[in-house]
Amino acid sequence: MLVGKVMSSPVISVTNATTIRAAAGKMRAHGVGTLPVLENQRPVGIVTDRDIVTRALGTPGFAPGPENGIRDIMSPDVITCFDNQQVTEAAALMGESQVRRLLAVDRAGAPVGMLSVGDIAEHVSEELAGQVLGEVSEARARDARS
Repeated sequence: MLVGKVMSSPVISVTNATTIRAAAGKMRAHGVGTLPVLENQRPVGIVTDRDIVTRALGTPGFAPGPENGIRDIMSPDVITCFDNQQVTEAAALMGESQVRRLLAVDRAGAPVGMLSVGDIAEHVSEELAGQVLGEVSEARARDARS
């Protein structure tokens, strides 16, 4: 099955100019935990609810406000898959990259959706989704012990 058949779309995104507070509000309003950061419709970063908690709220002396943009806490490395790629290939990429969500792009590189482990469980295979979660959790546990 192709990623484009199971991904969530349209892409809910922010820009570098978006404040942390506005990004959190957008996550809440749309019920999402990840927002790609786009400039000129191209991904330049990604921010998760966890980034907001650990890199902003969890950092002593860091007070998110109008002056603090998403660029201060986003991850610049955006891992993508193609919308016409097989879900099994995207799932393998999730496991290798230790992520639960991928930004889906078309062949021109334009964002078209988000693929999550939940999408895989709901539309493709709970077993495949479980494998991805196992790989991600196992690697995080190893990293925590290091």
